[in-house]
Amino acid sequence: MRIKRGFKARRRRKKVLKLAKGFRGGRSKLFRTAADAVDKSLMYAYRDRRQRKRDFRRLWIARINAAARMNKLSYSKFMHGLKMANIDLDRKVLADLAITDPTGFAKIAQLAARQS
Repeated sequence: MRIKRGFKARRRRKKVLKLAKGFRGGRSKLFRTAADAVDKSLMYAYRDRRQRKRDFRRLWIARINAAARMNKLSYSKFMHGLKMANIDLDRKVLADLAITDPTGFAKIAQLAARQS
């Protein structure tokens, strides 16, 4: 007696095609190509959730460096000065300060320059 998968196969295929919604061409219509595309996209999503954290840290460091150099400090001297002055602000907050409140950042930079 042969086994017909019936609704289980349909449910599995529908799940894959639902995840492939919005893909172009056969990648959203044909099960086999859609399954490959979905597998790859899930791999990218997993990898990029971790990479996003790295990318934002790089962006914050670039912004802090630019703002610190406007205050005659290098990034490393600025961060070292903050550590010595016991100022516990993370890079996300410092980068936001550098953009939204340059005068406040300048005051923090003065404190850091005094310490280093």
